[in-house]
Amino acid sequence: EQRVCQRLGLRAAPVSNQVIQRDRHARFVTTLAVVAASLEKFATEVRGLQRTEVREVEEPFGQGQTGSSSMPHKRNPELSERVCGLARLIRGHAVTALENVALWGERDISHSSAERIILPDSCLALDYTLDLFAGVVRNMKVYPDRMKQNMEMTRGLLFSQRVMLALIEKGLSREDAYEILQAISTRTWDEDLDFRELLKSDERVSTHLSANALAELFDYSYYVRYVDEVFGRIGLD
Repeated sequence: EQRVCQRLGLRAAPVSNQVIQRDRHARFVTTLAVVAASLEKFATEVRGLQRTEVREVEEPFGQGQTGSSSMPHKRNPELSERVCGLARLIRGHAVTALENVALWGERDISHSSAERIILPDSCLALDYTLDLFAGVVRNMKVYPDRMKQNMEMTRGLLFSQRVMLALIEKGLSREDAYEILQAISTRTWDEDLDFRELLKSDERVSTHLSANALAELFDYSYYVRYVDEVFGRIGLD
């Protein structure tokens, strides 16, 4: 046992009986399920951003490829959808692996029939999913102009937090600043007006923040100023 485990880079279980306890197997399969869940999270984001009305990113789409069988204009993210489906499969196998932990007398073999399916299936499914999504990321199309267009659809509302914090720094209470910004934001939505212009014309705001000060707050680069630092933490130059 020790020689075989050594050749495989493993350690023999210090205590076992007829079978090795299946908490080890459960940990292995649940780890695969967690990896698959992360891939599903990424793929779900791609699916959302590829919606026709959003279209900020797009997974690879070949010339002549069918996106939707009923709507020719659509480019369905079928690769990302496949990733999400397989993640569900692996999650299901994790449940089976956990149920295999409890054995009669700690030595029955009710686990083995299920393991013949869930162990190879989980490994193969995750290997395929990793390769599939790596291709999606490698060849993904990104549309920054569309991103900017979508952000501008809010007419400046996405900067409401920055304006609120600036008012707080000027001495207003958080409650008062929030109430002012909420009222102006409501007008922006309901009356289809520009948030920036409403702020300039509202004395509750202009008394504390000049036009130049407001203009500095409406800066998209503020939210990505640490991107390079964040990428550096995970080893991306």
